[in-house]
Amino acid sequence: MKHSGAEVFAFVLIDIAVIIVVARLFGRAARFVRQPAVVGEIVAGIALGPSLLGALPGDLDGHLFPPDVVPYLKVLASLGLVLFMFIVGLELDVALIRGRGRTAGTISLLSIVFPFALGAAATLILHPLHDHVIGEGGKEKAVSMLALTLFMGVAMSITAFPVLARILADRKMHRTTVGVLALASAAVDDIIAWTLLAFVVAVVKGGSPLEVLKIVAMSAVFAVVMFTVVRPLLVRLLGWYKRAGRVTPDILAVVLVGVLVCAFITAKIGIHEIFGAFLFGAILPREGAHEMTQEILEKLEQMSVLLLLPLFFVVTGFGVNIVGLTGSAPLQLLLILAVAIGGKFIGAYGGARMQRMPRQQSGAIAILMNTRGLTELVILSVGKELGVLDTELFTMMVLMALITTALAEPLLRIVYPEKAIQRDIEAAAKSALGTEQKHRILVVVDGPPGVATERMLRLADAAIAGREPGEILLSRFLPAADHNPRGLELGAGALPDLVGMAEAVEGLERFAHESGVTTRIKVLCRFSSEPGRDVQRQIVTTDAEALVVSAEWTRRNKEAFDELDDVTVLVVSSELPDVWFGSGTEAALALADGRLLVRDDGSGDARRAVLVAGRAALVRGAELIGVVSADAAKVKRKLTYSLEPLQTAGTAIAVVPLTDSSIAQNRITAAARVIDRTGGSEINLRDEITAVVDARVAQR
Repeated sequence: MKHSGAEVFAFVLIDIAVIIVVARLFGRAARFVRQPAVVGEIVAGIALGPSLLGALPGDLDGHLFPPDVVPYLKVLASLGLVLFMFIVGLELDVALIRGRGRTAGTISLLSIVFPFALGAAATLILHPLHDHVIGEGGKEKAVSMLALTLFMGVAMSITAFPVLARILADRKMHRTTVGVLALASAAVDDIIAWTLLAFVVAVVKGGSPLEVLKIVAMSAVFAVVMFTVVRPLLVRLLGWYKRAGRVTPDILAVVLVGVLVCAFITAKIGIHEIFGAFLFGAILPREGAHEMTQEILEKLEQMSVLLLLPLFFVVTGFGVNIVGLTGSAPLQLLLILAVAIGGKFIGAYGGARMQRMPRQQSGAIAILMNTRGLTELVILSVGKELGVLDTELFTMMVLMALITTALAEPLLRIVYPEKAIQRDIEAAAKSALGTEQKHRILVVVDGPPGVATERMLRLADAAIAGREPGEILLSRFLPAADHNPRGLELGAGALPDLVGMAEAVEGLERFAHESGVTTRIKVLCRFSSEPGRDVQRQIVTTDAEALVVSAEWTRRNKEAFDELDDVTVLVVSSELPDVWFGSGTEAALALADGRLLVRDDGSGDARRAVLVAGRAALVRGAELIGVVSADAAKVKRKLTYSLEPLQTAGTAIAVVPLTDSSIAQNRITAAARVIDRTGGSEINLRDEITAVVDARVAQR
């Protein structure tokens, strides 16, 4: 029955509403059973097609999705596909590959070569069974052996980068070597696979060798123009964003126009519009732009995930007819699954082992590289649109994409359980420190380095002075994205995390280089949802002798701070140092212009503070001023006696009451409470200082 324009529009509205509800319900169900939401949404699309809704009596699919309404849904679905491919390109950051090029390249290359070769070989069996497709108007069209061979090879080779990244983020694996290598390998995989697909589309559409060469040449020119002309212009977006402080409607308009224009150009060239969208995402600025990227993803997710992509799943489901599979289909599906899973696993596992990765980690990477998800559906949709896949083969390939993606998470839990993840995180931390025994002080910063970080480094430098070999570990914990309520469903989630990590590490290393601290500084940076507990683990892992933290950190992580054992803690005050230093009755350590100040209140913590200050004064050749309460005559005598060995060694010392005006006049550049959790209350301060002096004399 033919519907009027108003009726068609009304059907489009109610169809979109139904699709959104069903997609959200199936997506939630998938998450409930520890599957990516995209698995449930693919199933939702299949369920609304002939495989389930169409198999029920009453022609329900025909009533809900009338034939004259479907073309409008397809247009909206194609728009969703274009936006999705832009997001794939935007998240595909080559920075992931930096420093891992050889390993990731080997894994990726073999994980493409093996499934491509096996897919091409399987075509020898599948082609005679699927050598004709029903084209427009119900006419049969022959499928060439070359076209199906090339297409099956590419379809078997793809890895779904966004789905893989979501699995890694959910399991916190993007903090491990396995996770980062899997992401890097998937990034290389996608670059190669999409390039191959563009070539296959050119071959299928071009027909003659001359036409194929023309399409390939025009595509290459377009890519060159995008990277050499358009990319430098897009860097201005970052300056625009920083001035505005957010992604404005104008910035988003520029991005969307760029996506649509590039998609149009590649469609006119003769390849598919998805390649233009993908390439535009790939050339957007990366350096220092992860916040802008995250905002763009969040804004596009509202359109893509909720509205447009579910339409793509349903339109794809229209072409999937499970109940229409013939008698030999189960055997063909088994062949396709064996080729897809076996080819990817053998290739990725072999590549990882060639790079001398352990068996367990190699197996985990091989399983992760088998995720196909929505990215596979994109390729299959292109194949159906080109007339390379008939309905039966298309159905089996969609089932393959669904099954391989669904298998990844449970298989990963078997091969690479939680204990192995934590073990590899700790092993990576220890490996970064090296095997040499060193005197280490751990400095934990709250955010990007600044004045407070400089004060903490100066105190750490004073505390480690004279201890050879000495090392300061500058550590920062970034909030884990998987605990971020704003986490994306469509986006990789892990990628902005990793870009933020790279920028955090670069910022800390640059600050450490410019700090002027003489002690060697090593940067540590990791994700954490419980920084207090992770600091405790880091102390054990690094065998740190002392910890430097801010007063704010101790307040935010009070429970973990109270449980710190076997370590000296320097808590750096956030107040003005001279005001803080001159109040209270606590042990303290401070650095003034050319002098060290230490507050002795007679406690065990004070002994540790004096010992640290004495060591620093001896190494730096600085004057040491011991500060005591005006009425603490006994403490003053004991401190003077304990510091005598320093005076004998040539260090200027003075013990003064807190009221001494010279203390208030000093510009104190760093101050900290010193808390000793190592049993320091039992030490004989004079003996300890004598030992420090003797060791220093011996070094000379």
